[in-house]
Amino acid sequence: MSIRTKQSLAGFVATDPELTFTSNGDARVYMRVGQPQARFEQDGTFTQLDPEFTDLVMFRKSAELAHEQFRKGDNFIAEGETRTYTGDDGVEREQFVASRIGHDNNITRYTVDRGAPERETPQREAPSRERVQQQLAQREADLAPEPPVATGTGSVEREAIAR
Repeated sequence: MSIRTKQSLAGFVATDPELTFTSNGDARVYMRVGQPQARFEQDGTFTQLDPEFTDLVMFRKSAELAHEQFRKGDNFIAEGETRTYTGDDGVEREQFVASRIGHDNNITRYTVDRGAPERETPQREAPSRERVQQQLAQREADLAPEPPVATGTGSVEREAIAR
């Protein structure tokens, strides 16, 4: 089985995300994004260069969520693909069409809300403390070595138990 991979893009949101709708009513979010650039120098230092910019778009529910969660200046990592399109002026351009996007946890401090408001998680009855303790005691008893058996010669041997 092979691992499914897609293109990725990491950078920062350069403009406030704009939410619009396509002619068939699907949500579309557009944002200009940038990638910091640096040049490695022979002395081991880096020289900061001007960032490179591109367009990022998303569609449908992902677009709505991205519009709610991202602001200008946020650092992100996105999964998707690069597409070429012809603009209204007839010039070919590239844009990144993201299927997933998240804040870059190497740079961004945030809190994770693991709640799932849109769907309920199945509830299981938690085992009682006594039941768990009984199960642990039984497991330890099952794994414990057999006690030594004394033979008539005074030496101590272990019984061979076939398990």
